[in-house]
Formats: sequence, structure tokens, C-alpha cells
Amino acid sequence: MRIIGLTGGIATGKSTVSNLFKANGFPLVDADIVARDVLKKGSGGWRKVVAAFGDDILLENGEVDRPKLGQIVFGDPSKRQLLNRLLAPYISYGIFWEVLKLWLKGCRVIILDVPLLFEAKMDRWTNPIIVVWVDPETQLKRLMTRDRTSAEDAQNRINAQMPLDIKRSKADIVIDNNGSLEDLNENFKKVLDQVIKPLTWTEFWVSRQGVIVAIISIFSGVLGCKKLIARL
Repeated sequence: MRIIGLTGGIATGKSTVSNLFKANGFPLVDADIVARDVLKKGSGGWRKVVAAFGDDILLENGEVDRPKLGQIVFGDPSKRQLLNRLLAPYISYGIFWEVLKLWLKGCRVIILDVPLLFEAKMDRWTNPIIVVWVDPETQLKRLMTRDRTSAEDAQNRINAQMPLDIKRSKADIVIDNNGSLEDLNENFKKVLDQVIKPLTWTEFWVSRQGVIVAIISIFSGVLGCKKLIARL
């Protein structure tokens, strides 16, 4: 099984690329969706976060006020690190479970969409790694336009993430998204050729099909040995 790591930065267009993969029929595990699930009211992650940040971050219905929590952690690196530490085990388990379910279905290629792919050390489990990249000026402008926020607030949110150029240096494939949507679609088509290439032997043997073949081969070998011994 090939697990492809997809990451980028805020307002780089990673979600658009993620949707392009889904539109082309690729199964996808979205870490943001997993993260939302682990913060649902009553969950283990919810209890940890409320205990650490207080009831002030809750809405009237008891759910976490995500924008308010975001403002708290983006403005304070220590609180952001605390939040990441609290939720990391729950998110990692959720992602593992989603990947396992796709593996059991026999999926040969999976897209793992994780904004903090490098920070969470999940890059070691993915190959190739795709980074959606834009230049700093474009990123700032798009974020301000998207969230209707000030340059200062937008820059603070950008600074809270690993610099895009560092992510770019760690990537196997870089999708340059400085241009138009049409440009992005063309760049995406080029990436597809690398994504859909035949599985390597290593990737095949960890796929469900590979495991089944291995089990059948072992069973056949054992059965053959028993017949050979019986003839002796």
C-alpha cells in the first residue's frame, strides 16, 4: 500500500489539492476531520482540552468554540504546544484507524492529508511527500482575503506554522500554487503520473493483497512440506 503524505501551509491551497485527489477517486484521510472528531463534546480529547483551558472555551451547547481556542493558541506558542501535546495521541490513533479501515477495504493508494505532517513526525510513514507551496506574499494576501483579517493577525497565524520553504525542502513533490486555478489543475495532472505508478514490491507486500498472497504462499508451503514428509 502506498501512503502519500499531503501537506502545505495555511492558505496555500492544500484543501483544493485534497479535493482534486478525491474527485479523481483517491481515498483520503483528512487529519482536520479527525481533529474535529477528537474534540467533540464528551470525548477524551474534549475533556483534556477543557481541563487545560477552562470552560471559557465552550459554547452554550458544550462544544468547543474553535475560533476562540484558535485565537488563544495562535497568540501564545506555549499554549499551542500544549494543545498539540494534548490532542496528538487522539489524532494519531484516529488517523491510524482510518488508514486501517482503508487497508482492510483493499485500497492500494491512500492520500494522508496532514497539515502538521512534519511536526507530528508522520512523514516517516509516507512516500512520496507532496507539499503545496506558495511564496510568502501570496500566502499572506490569500489568508487576509479568505479570513478577512488584518495583516498582523494573518502573519501571526502563518508564523505559528513551520515555514513553507522548510517544508518544501523536505518534499518529494512540490506543487507550486502561485498561479490560477487552471495552473493548479495542470500541475496536479503532472503529479498524478507519479502517484499512480505501479506499487513497488515493498508497497505491494504491505497491502492487503500482498498480505493475502503471503498467507496463501506460507499455507501452500506448509501444506507442501507436510505432503513431502508424509512420503518419506
